[in-house]
Amino acid sequence: MRKNLTKQEILRSKQDINRIFKEGRKFSTMGMRLIVVKNDLNFDRFIVIPAKHYGRAVDRNKIRRQVKEVWRNYPNRLRQSMQSESTEGRDIAIIVYPGKVFDYSLLESTIYSLLDKIN
Repeated sequence: MRKNLTKQEILRSKQDINRIFKEGRKFSTMGMRLIVVKNDLNFDRFIVIPAKHYGRAVDRNKIRRQVKEVWRNYPNRLRQSMQSESTEGRDIAIIVYPGKVFDYSLLESTIYSLLDKIN
């Protein structure tokens, strides 16, 4: 099993990130917001964005790593069902807001509930 996201799964382009915020569908839950927009590729791309005043760099990087780990371990059957609806992939942004302290199991269930809302 791979231990990190592949380069094609990570969303880095400023132009694509701006497109997500302008055209994307938004889903929210406690302490997080998920924004989704279809892309012209046949795979999903992903980015984690801690809110501007999330805290120290250590805290921002920790939450980024944790959310990426949850995404990487997201059950394959659910990811495949997301892909089976169409051949197009999706660009997904998760924005994490400060104030809510997440332990890993709460973070995992929160992200899974957001990802289930996409379908």
